[in-house]
Amino acid sequence: MQTEIIQPGKLLNADGTLTTAGWSRQPYLDCNLEDVNFYSFKPFQHFRIKRWDYYAVFTPRQFFSATIADLGYAGNVFVYTVDFDTGAYHEEGLVIPLGNGIILPRNSTEGNAQFTNKQAGLEFVLDGHKRIISVTWPGFHDGKGIEAVITLDSQPAHESMTIVIPISEKRFYYNRKINCLPASGVIRYGNTEEKLSPDTCLGSLDWGRGVWEYSSFWNWASSSGYLPDGRTIGLNLGMGFGDTSAATENAIILDGRIHKLDQVSFNYNPSNYMEPWTFRDNQHRLNLDFVPFTERVATTNLGIIQSEVHQMFGRYQGSVVLDEGGRLEVGDLVGFAEEHHAKW
Repeated sequence: MQTEIIQPGKLLNADGTLTTAGWSRQPYLDCNLEDVNFYSFKPFQHFRIKRWDYYAVFTPRQFFSATIADLGYAGNVFVYTVDFDTGAYHEEGLVIPLGNGIILPRNSTEGNAQFTNKQAGLEFVLDGHKRIISVTWPGFHDGKGIEAVITLDSQPAHESMTIVIPISEKRFYYNRKINCLPASGVIRYGNTEEKLSPDTCLGSLDWGRGVWEYSSFWNWASSSGYLPDGRTIGLNLGMGFGDTSAATENAIILDGRIHKLDQVSFNYNPSNYMEPWTFRDNQHRLNLDFVPFTERVATTNLGIIQSEVHQMFGRYQGSVVLDEGGRLEVGDLVGFAEEHHAKW
């Protein structure tokens, strides 16, 4: 039995421990990171706190993603796009010493994220129920350049997969993932331009805050798409970090409503990520196969910061039993699944 959080409160007690652990349909807890108490010398706390806002958009032609992250001793800003027809992808990133110039909001329900320098400008604005993603990167892909202005419609009643879990006594993870946000706007990449329609394009947000183990590993799977009957379907699955006895982040999001799953296993071949993956749960509700069509590999090696991501893009097929007991068939749902190792 997983614990559902239904009351507002603070994330942390005064001594830096979590006030609660569990999952929620909305982000009820105030992210009071000023009460992190990992080191006895307070000025060192900042170096262990990880914060990021990761936006992604699925269009009929491509996957587009933009991130602003502050890892404590360095910031990381990156943008990438994946072409569904050819499988080609390109990515550009910047490492920002000490995260200078990076602005990230306290909570996922308020404030803006921003970073601008001579190379790139990224801004994520929350304006009522609209989330506006603006990206300008003239040198992207050897000067082809990329520019985007995308508006995601994020209605208050739309449920999101939010978890609060301990990693150790004073390490924790607070994360909100919002799937299936109707997207409008435009993406210009080189000489091509794609106009986004909310009838065919959906965005998502991965909003994370926490204090992690220096050496970390996780799996994540996600998708936002449309069913043939016009309903939206989101997928969010994860494993590999923290104490998930109170809650996992596993859920199907059908037309903006969470259908919560318990433990889900990722079954894949780590020596050949292009082989099919399978996803099964411990309650026999989830039966999904995932066939990749391209692989994004992102590596970082900056001494104390190291990262290796194998993010596979492909198609999901199978079924899930909803909370009410009905079976939902899933077919040809484009999404991704990944393996991530980090030292940070």
